Amino acid sequence: MKYKISHTTRYQYSDDTSLSHNELFLTPRDTQSQQCIQSSIQLFPSPSSISSRLDYFGNSVTTTTIQSPHKVLEISAVSQVNITPLIPLIPELTPPWEEVRNSVWNHITYDDLDAFQFLFASQMIPVDQRFGSWALDIFLPGTPILQAVMLLTNRIFTEFQYDPSATATSTPIETAFEIRRGVCQDFAHIEIACLRSLGLPARYVSGYLHTLPPPDKPKLIGADASHAWLSIYIPNIGWVDIDPTNNVIPSDQHLTLAWGRDYSDVTPVKGTILGGGTHQLTVAVDVNQI
Repeated sequence: MKYKISHTTRYQYSDDTSLSHNELFLTPRDTQSQQCIQSSIQLFPSPSSISSRLDYFGNSVTTTTIQSPHKVLEISAVSQVNITPLIPLIPELTPPWEEVRNSVWNHITYDDLDAFQFLFASQMIPVDQRFGSWALDIFLPGTPILQAVMLLTNRIFTEFQYDPSATATSTPIETAFEIRRGVCQDFAHIEIACLRSLGLPARYVSGYLHTLPPPDKPKLIGADASHAWLSIYIPNIGWVDIDPTNNVIPSDQHLTLAWGRDYSDVTPVKGTILGGGTHQLTVAVDVNQI
């Protein structure tokens, strides 16, 4: 599957902004199943400096500075990726979850050691007994890890309601957990918190979801949106993506941008400005199969 992604972010300021520094996580990364064929980022007004680098997790980061006064900032990212689905795993044939936990904590292999960093609390995801206890009746002794994780994913999918008005990107995970409402970011954070609280490594994934319009209806321009899910680590297998918002193991409709410990590591657009007053933010995303 080949896809074209268009992601436009627009800030409208009430007053002039004299200086703007931005860090952009808008370039899809290569994975086992994904190849980024091409990617470009354009800004209006034009930046006085722009550079790219790889961050600690291997994500592509574009850093920009705009020094001319402006009341509008528009960031347009266009990319093409090719997705080759991996062979599906059989959950019942994955190792027991305690075996995975012990392998990672004992750093048996280099991959185990690399996954070890995703065991701990991060800026937006605590390691807390309340999350571990909520999942413990699923993670019974000897349960294959992917089977248990999919049961946990199904619990989040069935017990939580998707509600964009209930939370914001800064809403604490404890609030979303208590009200049982939120969006994909919240659901990914909650499942990661449960897994880490049980001693299992999990990381946050930022990307896009290719959606299809209803039968006989045209696809609305800009109707797609950024998406988020998580990955779990299984020794001798690697990282496996899990989408609690849709209760699936992603295949060929999930397009990966970046991954980290939580949303704060891979926020698509973040930065600082001088001036500007109040602002209005609009985001339009299109994911189309080529």
